[in-house]
Amino acid sequence: MHDHAPAAGGIRSASHRRLLAISLTLTATIMVVQIVGAIFTGSLALLADAAHMFTDASALVIALIAAAVAARPADDRRTFGYQRAEVFGALINAIILILLAGWVAFEAVGRLLNPGETEVVGGLMLVVAVVGLVANAISMWLLSRAQRTSINVRGAYLEVMGDLIGSAMVIIAAIVIVTTGWMPADAIASLMIAVLIIPRAISLLREVFSVLSESAPKGTAVSEIRQHLLDYDGVIGVHDVHVWQLTRGAPVFSAHVSVDPALLADGRSTKLLNDLQSCLAHHFDVAHSTFQIEPAEQSDCEPHHA
Repeated sequence: MHDHAPAAGGIRSASHRRLLAISLTLTATIMVVQIVGAIFTGSLALLADAAHMFTDASALVIALIAAAVAARPADDRRTFGYQRAEVFGALINAIILILLAGWVAFEAVGRLLNPGETEVVGGLMLVVAVVGLVANAISMWLLSRAQRTSINVRGAYLEVMGDLIGSAMVIIAAIVIVTTGWMPADAIASLMIAVLIIPRAISLLREVFSVLSESAPKGTAVSEIRQHLLDYDGVIGVHDVHVWQLTRGAPVFSAHVSVDPALLADGRSTKLLNDLQSCLAHHFDVAHSTFQIEPAEQSDCEPHHA
C-alpha cells in the first residue's frame, strides 16, 4: 500500500536546464565585458561585479551539472532518485557567495584607507555598468518562474539578483565620480555589494540545511495534515508522521494509519489509501506519500510518536 515514485519537478525539467544555460551565456558574456571595463577604468566596483559574475557563472555551471545528475532515474541504490543533487549544488553556491563577500569587503576597505592611490574613469565605468544591469534584468526575468520550484535555480536567481543590485550600485558610484570626481564612491559601492551578498548567502544556507536536516517544508502544518486524515471514516489514529523534502518543491510524507478492523475485513483499505493520497496531493501539494494501514488493535499496542 505504497506509492514510491517521486513526482518529477525541480531541476528535472528540461526547460529549467535550458534557462540556466541561457543565463550562463549572458552572465559569462557580461563578466568578460566588466573585466575589460575594470582594467580600462581602474574601478574596483566593476571588478567586484565581474568577480560576482564569475561566481555566478561557476554557480550556473554547478547548477547545470546538478540538473543533469538529478535528471537520472532512480535505481536500486538511490531509490528516491538524484534530486538531492541540486541541494548540494546550492550549498556550494552559498559557500562561494560568502567567500566572495569577504574578498570584496577586504579590497574595498583597502581602497578607502588609501583613496589617493587609484584613479577611476567614471564615464566608461557607467556604460559598462548599464550593460551589466540590463543583462542581469534579462536573466532574472528568465529564471523568475523556475526558481519557485527548484532550490538550485533559486540559488542562481538570488545570485543574479545580487548582480543586478550590484550593477545599480556601480551605476550610482559612476555617476558620482563623473559629476563630482569623488573616487571613494567606487570603494563604497564595492563594500555595499559585499554587504548585500551576505544575507542572500545565509538565506540559501538556511534553506539547504532545512532540506538536509529533513525538516518539514516551510508552511507545512503537520497537525493540520493529521486532522485531515483523521476526518476519514474508519480512521481511528494517525502516528509516526514524517514530512520532509528531497529538494525544494519535492515534499515527501509517510505515516501509520490505524483503522477500524471492519474496514480491512470489508476490503475498503485500497479505497481509503487512494483517498488519503489524494488528500495529501490536493490539499497539501504532496505528490509522494506512503501510508501503512493497520488494524487499531495492533497500533494501539505500539508506542506512538509524531
